[in-house]
Amino acid sequence: MKSKADKKDLTRRLAEIVGDDAVLTDEQELVVYECDAYTLQKNLPTAVVLPKSAREVAAIVRLCADLDLPIIPRGAGTSLSGAVLAVDGGVMIALTRMNRVLNVDPRNRRALVEAGCVNAWITRDAEKHGLFYAPDPSSQPACTIGGNIATNSGGPHTLKNGVTTNHVLGYEMVLPDGTVEWLGVEPNGGEEVGGYDLRGAGIGSEGMFGVVTRALVRLSKTPPAFKTFLGVFASVEQASRAVSDIIAAGIVPAALEMMDQLITQALEEAYRFGFPLDAGAVLIVELDGLANGVEQQARQVDEICRQNKASEVRLARDDAERAALWKCRKRAFGAIGRLSPNYVTQDGVVPRGKLPEIMRFIRTVSERHDLRIPNVFHAGDGNIHPLILYDERDPAQVKRALQAGDDILGKCIELGGSVTGEHGIGAEKIDFMSRQFTRDDLEAMQQLRRVFDPEKRCNPHKMFPGAKRCAEFTQKKQVAA
Repeated sequence: MKSKADKKDLTRRLAEIVGDDAVLTDEQELVVYECDAYTLQKNLPTAVVLPKSAREVAAIVRLCADLDLPIIPRGAGTSLSGAVLAVDGGVMIALTRMNRVLNVDPRNRRALVEAGCVNAWITRDAEKHGLFYAPDPSSQPACTIGGNIATNSGGPHTLKNGVTTNHVLGYEMVLPDGTVEWLGVEPNGGEEVGGYDLRGAGIGSEGMFGVVTRALVRLSKTPPAFKTFLGVFASVEQASRAVSDIIAAGIVPAALEMMDQLITQALEEAYRFGFPLDAGAVLIVELDGLANGVEQQARQVDEICRQNKASEVRLARDDAERAALWKCRKRAFGAIGRLSPNYVTQDGVVPRGKLPEIMRFIRTVSERHDLRIPNVFHAGDGNIHPLILYDERDPAQVKRALQAGDDILGKCIELGGSVTGEHGIGAEKIDFMSRQFTRDDLEAMQQLRRVFDPEKRCNPHKMFPGAKRCAEFTQKKQVAA
């Protein structure tokens, strides 16, 4: 710990800000915070502190600036790229106690929430006004708004509605020197602000600009009508062609999701929804809007699926069946526990028309590395989520899993896509940044980062080439010892 104070003194000074019960330094307590949902890299933070207000966050950040300590903002820990990993220790600021919906403003269709507010809680409080918060990551019942802002999270229903940046009007951020700024639309302000869009610049910055403490989010009116289909196909290729044809017909569904056979088999074993076990792929298509328009589009979607050789096209009979289908889709990652003790989730993006090609490539990778790779993904925008199954007790499997992920992401770039759609770069995908961006691109990003964090203390060792891994620091400490 490169600090001007020892750990005991740090603990005392943090406790003076937030109280003894809000500071964790015991190793048995810290182990909970050693990683996020990306478990291939792990390291303990020096301390975890749980503030209850922006004032406390600012005081913590000022103390860390005085002591030259890294700070790592953390929400629910559901991120999948090592985005909240304490690579070289430091003070982790966990915002889970700052979890309130502060205000719902139905007239202006907005809500003011704390950064630790769970995504799903916003809709829970807004739905009595006929409103909802549109971005819906699969981890929606657990993930928090601060983390959603950090990675510009998406979700199944962002095909039509847009991702986090389209629904966050403004937010409060504690900068790495402890000053507090509001970026974007103020809580009592109008819909627009002048000048540069620093609000947009900070969304997707993965906690490297500062600590988000509050956010003003846009609420949407709940559509009056829904039609939700489950299309059953013999192959991923047939389902992919149906996806392209639906979009080509001028239909933009609220959601357009695909799951392959391994995923549907795991879900059926876990939840008994009635998924066909022999299907090569299933397609979930949800339409929303005015009843007449939805009815017309529903007929088109049914016809397009059958033209692409769907063996069955089911329509959810009621709200309960629709909810059950979406519950299964959002529990897909959890169901993988029935197939493997460990998995790593990738987050590549390809043009929609390249979906059949990337899926064929993933099958090749699966065979080459002798690893099962089920797939569940946002087919409408080409955002794939192959889940590479492995057993961490076998070092050879871990090595093959890492290589398989690299192969898939490399192919996404080759096909004109990206290595992330919503999970971020974090500590996992650093090496791909120089493959996807030029040196000038990366330097421009670094210059912007330095405007917010000149000393690079805020969530260090993420995103950029040259950032170090946990193993490198561990080796360095072992040599020093």
